[in-house]
Amino acid sequence: MLKLYGGAFSRAAIAKWYLEELEIPYEFVQLDMQAGEHHQPEFLQINPMGKVPAIVDEDFQLWESGAILLYLNEKYGKSSASPEERAKIYQWVLFANSTLASGIFTESTREREVPRLLTPLNEIFQKQPFVLGDEFSVADVAVGSILSYIPMMLKLDLSAYPAVLEYINRISERPAFKKGIGGKP
Repeated sequence: MLKLYGGAFSRAAIAKWYLEELEIPYEFVQLDMQAGEHHQPEFLQINPMGKVPAIVDEDFQLWESGAILLYLNEKYGKSSASPEERAKIYQWVLFANSTLASGIFTESTREREVPRLLTPLNEIFQKQPFVLGDEFSVADVAVGSILSYIPMMLKLDLSAYPAVLEYINRISERPAFKKGIGGKP
């Protein structure tokens, strides 16, 4: 059975959400980060960086939330996407984990970056319900998880981005989101 390693309030929730969407059986191994379990030799053999999330799928080990999402999508997703369609998925997962996350969570640049990032996202969500169009995908797990953390953790005023707010509300109602990340923000 696939094992997902994480800690309380970690990005492991993102992988957990997608595992729930895919309905894949998994074991969640919660590490006590305060006690330093992520720096113990057993876990460092899985991720030498000592960070969560990480997965072990049979003999395969992988860390970094974006890489985990892409792997799960490739192995367990029900898509027959072309290389171009897969590249769009990669683009959005990488955008979420780097550009969007750092723009929103880096306090020194947040004031400048939030409008720069959320304005085009708002325009996208005015035209379509999900990142890639009419169907929910792993790109929504990546982008949606970062966006859903805004009302949970930062309490930023998002009233200038009504379509982004609707998107956050729409994804937070998904049963797998509730199991993976938590209740409505």
